[in-house]
Amino acid sequence: MPEIRLEHITKRWGRFYAVDDLDLVIQDNAFVTLLGPSGCGKTTILRMIAGLETPTTGRITIGDQVVFDSDLGINVPANKRKVGFLFQNYALWPNMTVYDNISFGLKNIREPMPKIFFEARTAARLAEILAKPEDVVKILADCRDKKGKLDEKRAMLKLIDNFALSQYSAKQLLSYHLETNPDLSAAIAALQAKVESGKKAAAAAGGTLDPGFQLVKDDQVVMETRKLTREEIDLTVRRVARIVKIGMFMERYPAELSGGQQQRVAIARTLAPEPKVLFMDEPLSNLDAKLRLEMRYELQRLHVETGSTFVYVTHDQMEAMTLATQICLIENGVLQQYDAPLTVYNRPHNLFVADFVGNPSINFVDAKGAQTPDGSLELTVFQNRKVIFQPNSPVDLAQWFRQRDAQAEEKAAALKARAADKSYVEKSNKDEPFRYPIAKAVEDDFSTPEDPVITDQDFVLGIRPEAIGIAGSGSLDGEIYGAMPTGMESTIKVRVDDFLLTGVVFGSTLFTIGSQVHVDVTGDNVLLFDRKSGVCIAVGSLKV
Repeated sequence: MPEIRLEHITKRWGRFYAVDDLDLVIQDNAFVTLLGPSGCGKTTILRMIAGLETPTTGRITIGDQVVFDSDLGINVPANKRKVGFLFQNYALWPNMTVYDNISFGLKNIREPMPKIFFEARTAARLAEILAKPEDVVKILADCRDKKGKLDEKRAMLKLIDNFALSQYSAKQLLSYHLETNPDLSAAIAALQAKVESGKKAAAAAGGTLDPGFQLVKDDQVVMETRKLTREEIDLTVRRVARIVKIGMFMERYPAELSGGQQQRVAIARTLAPEPKVLFMDEPLSNLDAKLRLEMRYELQRLHVETGSTFVYVTHDQMEAMTLATQICLIENGVLQQYDAPLTVYNRPHNLFVADFVGNPSINFVDAKGAQTPDGSLELTVFQNRKVIFQPNSPVDLAQWFRQRDAQAEEKAAALKARAADKSYVEKSNKDEPFRYPIAKAVEDDFSTPEDPVITDQDFVLGIRPEAIGIAGSGSLDGEIYGAMPTGMESTIKVRVDDFLLTGVVFGSTLFTIGSQVHVDVTGDNVLLFDRKSGVCIAVGSLKV
């Protein structure tokens, strides 16, 4: 499977930038989720890679093939990119059976393929099975009813699945009547004669046959432009049906299937042409919660079994966390972070990433203070409560601020240089600073306060719900403001001063609203953000 490389990809409509100067590398055999809120540009990215949308500028490479380059004028059409696309709508033909839906696209393929001697290959496979007929005899015996009548349909399916045969080869195998025909020597001899005939035909063409019965000349497989044979189509349909476990539904129509079964048919149809990359645009959003969870496991298994590269669009961060090997988090067309799921969760780059990933959401607490000589930070939180933040790794805040300011100047200079280009179009959907939520028991009035003056002494603490502990020795006095038990855990809201903290408490403890509790912040995964830029400075522990 190929690597996918996006370089300086931009897509805009007028002054609206759906994707803004995106650089991204999707590794071979990765499962990448494009995650973000609605309208952030994730589906546009997927459609540009697939060839369904044309970028404004940039370059896209799939494997060793450049499929789009705005400078060179390259734009390979979607049907030449060897990619599969799975839509939110299953898009199955209602008047076709499952078999016909899967095989529909295969019948239209016409491209260079290896020249194969199919009759000789099928004869060789059948002769191999007839040489050891015991397994076939057992299958046929299992498919007879109490009166000894053979269920041919069931026997066909078992032969197809057990021996990876096409329906045509399985039908020929049934015609030998192995249970009542102990002498198969004549049948085997006839099959071997077909194999020898194929080898002679290959020799007459100036070549030989490899183990797959492909014609080889000068150590190279001979290619010919052709369509798939009915044998190849059937083998392909049966192969993908086995992968997604729908072999027993081949004669049914979509209306006779459940939502999950229809989704499996859509996946099988996408896999059938053996795409280099499989794209999925929110394919599970039409399913109920239980079925969606089951299909997540199926997609994980499918990714491993096929060895394909998966690119998956979703706005559901739970899907992204559970499925992906890498999460690509987008906001307003701009890449925010591209990392492994647990890295995105535990080490978010900025306030937006920390807020978007996690359920229940992270707690944000405004803090003000400065660094002490020992490297820790003395901070004031809530209503003049003093806390100590201890970074896990040493950090020099003065140097960090200098680097932040230097990077901001470089970004401004780069934007100024872009604006000087005659082809530059100013972005109408400006990148606004993320307004992180602060949960309060009593919300502020609706008057618009003046923007506060932010200094280098202003910070934001990010505390994950699992770090909020309820203990008899907790350092903060709090009050249970809300509790939602779910059995193995409870999600609670605790009021501290006028602020609300969300916590997750494991176990079946019952909490009474209004009861007084002691709260502590545990663990060493508390996040410290710079309030001015929104960027994460450090990870550490908090002593209240």
